Amino acid sequence: MGRGGGELDADGAVRWLLREAPTVGVHELPELVAALAPLLDATAVIVYVVDYTQSRLVALPTLGGPDREPLSVDGTLAGRAFTTEQVQEQTAAGGRLWVPLVHGCDRLGVLEVEAAATGPASADVRDAGELVAAAVTQLLISRRRYSDLLEQRRRREPMQVAAEIMWGLLPPLSFATDQVLVAGVLEPCFDIGGDAFDYALNRQLLSVAVFDAVGHGTPASLLATLAIGAYRNARRCGLDLAGTARSVDKHLRAHQPGAMVSAVLAELDCGTGELRLIVAGHPAPLLLRDGRMIKTLPGPTALPLGLWHMSSDGPRVEVEGLHPGDQVLFYTDGVIEARTAQGEWFGVDRLVDFVTRALADQLPLPETMRRLVHAILAYQDDQLQDDASAVMLQWRAAKPPPRQ
Repeated sequence: MGRGGGELDADGAVRWLLREAPTVGVHELPELVAALAPLLDATAVIVYVVDYTQSRLVALPTLGGPDREPLSVDGTLAGRAFTTEQVQEQTAAGGRLWVPLVHGCDRLGVLEVEAAATGPASADVRDAGELVAAAVTQLLISRRRYSDLLEQRRRREPMQVAAEIMWGLLPPLSFATDQVLVAGVLEPCFDIGGDAFDYALNRQLLSVAVFDAVGHGTPASLLATLAIGAYRNARRCGLDLAGTARSVDKHLRAHQPGAMVSAVLAELDCGTGELRLIVAGHPAPLLLRDGRMIKTLPGPTALPLGLWHMSSDGPRVEVEGLHPGDQVLFYTDGVIEARTAQGEWFGVDRLVDFVTRALADQLPLPETMRRLVHAILAYQDDQLQDDASAVMLQWRAAKPPPRQ
């Protein structure tokens, strides 16, 4: 694979791929990617996507190609490329590169590039692999909603209707700019009900919300859908944080009388680090700094959404000044209420201990959250009694002024 013999043409490969991709269906994308091999002096180029549990990498099928076995995220070079977001190289048995398919910090899977020759890959080969991987990532993001191929490959078991509704509503699990990073997780993947989250960055303002609708199954997912729809509508209408919360409460009462949704609604000014939040009958977020928990932020500051007619007090907006590098962890009660067979709670202390240890390992934030949800599942023998979701945001710093 370009280890001294072949002629690389990564630019030509990317141009050809971007020119041909719009003319074919999503199911033909793996064929187009596989056809790039000669231009990269490789014998094969295969796309793997991560499954919903973020525990396996599953190859997208190619016509007439071998049926490749899924690869574990834990304990493989392919998985290390996914978790670290860094290229990994295998030099034994002909050699191959594993290149992460990542957009910002949104991790889709990995690209396998099988070598045509042995020996360590040159810097040019690595650059070519990363260039092609970036193009493949963009194509998967832009075209995945036009077909069920990726959805079907990512599922280890049938998804319940409630989960189908919720996964179709959620934003990508992670997002990053030079100022802020957001990463979320949601379990159980195939049978979730009322847990949901949303975020949006508009200029310097990052909006984040976590919802936990009362109940289970499809009724809970529909209630959470209403809450997110009302939240997005209010946010896009330009309402401030308190006005947004009031609007969500109003729509819940109008369309689902008697229902309630606990929630945290937050806004982060990415220019100053000022965090404003409303904690509506929900576990209060945790503030972490330099790998340690600093404090539990104030909460609850209001009744659950849908019940505000029972109180004459308006929502109290709390304000917290973040330092560059600070992280704020939002979570639903299903995280801390996970229990062992003996009835021992996961609890806030265990949550804090796990997160601080993961942060000390300096893992990418999405990987910290992936490991957190797997730890919660393992604690309860993969049998959650309630939905468990968590979102962490990190304020990196204000943008430096432009050079004169």
